[in-house]
Amino acid sequence: MASPLALQSQIYRSLPEMERSEAIVRRISTAISLGMLRVGERLPVEAELSEMFGVAGATLRDALASLRDQGVVETRRGRNGGTFVVKFPPTQEENLRQYLRETSIADLRDLGDEQTAVAAAAARLACDRADPKDLDRLERLARGLEQATTPETQARADSRFHIELAVVAQSPRLTSQEIRLQAEVGQLLWTPMAGVFDEQVAAREHLGIVAAVREDDPDRAQRLVLEHIRRNTYHLIDTKLTLTHAGEEQEIS
Repeated sequence: MASPLALQSQIYRSLPEMERSEAIVRRISTAISLGMLRVGERLPVEAELSEMFGVAGATLRDALASLRDQGVVETRRGRNGGTFVVKFPPTQEENLRQYLRETSIADLRDLGDEQTAVAAAAARLACDRADPKDLDRLERLARGLEQATTPETQARADSRFHIELAVVAQSPRLTSQEIRLQAEVGQLLWTPMAGVFDEQVAAREHLGIVAAVREDDPDRAQRLVLEHIRRNTYHLIDTKLTLTHAGEEQEIS
């Protein structure tokens, strides 16, 4: 099943002139990591991709070649051919550890504040703008977290819910910001570097947000978003403190 048009417009939007094949690789890899593109999904044809990204055909082919070298996509010939997503990019746990080591507690709190602002605005707008079928899709994504069984699938399910909340709010700018935030923080929450994140609690919180939006209660939706992201932020801070303490003990020993 292809990604919704609202997501496609974010994944394949035109690139600034200074960004070329590396930016395309990063954009598509991020979309796959966040579950915006699924394994088995076919990318648009090369001519269409070139036009959407605003790059020359040679630049696009370089990017697709790099993705093929990484084993993330493959190109098949024939009548039903094309370029297909074949696997998710691997989680680089050491990179996540380094991010937490180098990011201050104040910066983590600031990141949580930004997430709250974006998600709360999306929730309030969704109360006014969301179509019932959009909310059905949002609820299915919320329940998807209950069914996820690995840190990687949990991270994707969580990120897709938050991105979809902005999508149903019908705000391309909020959707773009949410994608950027999920690319930064999504895997940090779920990779068990210092403690396991409770997916059942997170799923219940997601469903509560959906219920508030469905009942057209923007104040409750905003409050639930605030509580949800505050808990996420506390988890990241606890993880950072645990990793920092473990590192200090190793240095002493």
